[in-house]
Amino acid sequence: MSTGHRDESDVVDPEAAFKDAQSLLQAGELLFAGTEESVFNCILCQRNKKQLRCIFDKYEENVGHPIEKAIQNEFSGAAKDAMLQLIHCIRDKTDYLVTRLHDSMAGIGTDDRTLIRIVVSRSEIDLVEIKQAYELKYGKSLADAISDDVSDDYKKALLGLIGD
Repeated sequence: MSTGHRDESDVVDPEAAFKDAQSLLQAGELLFAGTEESVFNCILCQRNKKQLRCIFDKYEENVGHPIEKAIQNEFSGAAKDAMLQLIHCIRDKTDYLVTRLHDSMAGIGTDDRTLIRIVVSRSEIDLVEIKQAYELKYGKSLADAISDDVSDDYKKALLGLIGD
């Protein structure tokens, strides 16, 4: 039985999204000197995921390029990296996790914390979807990537969690 109450995480207000997109533009690319980081922080931290996706769409409609380009141009260091990762996760959580998994095993050495955290935390939620997306994006199964990167009991444990 519905109580008529809407979950705020489902609410999308296109007019408010347009205003927020304008605020981001004025606090960043249109600002003559510097960037008002607090405006970006406030909007990114206080809006729900669906509303943020709408804001990102409105921003791109108004400016002609994605908000990621503005972040690249207006921010640096850890703030830039954090905002870009947050936006990536909001736009496509599965792709974000697939990218993080891949990056955790890329190059010399393994980012064990990231690899373990994602495999364990997503194992009962959406790991099947993540495995499919991983293979589509990188042309290699997640199981093969793990097998090529780690060994022994560590490998057995991870493969046991991912079901391969």
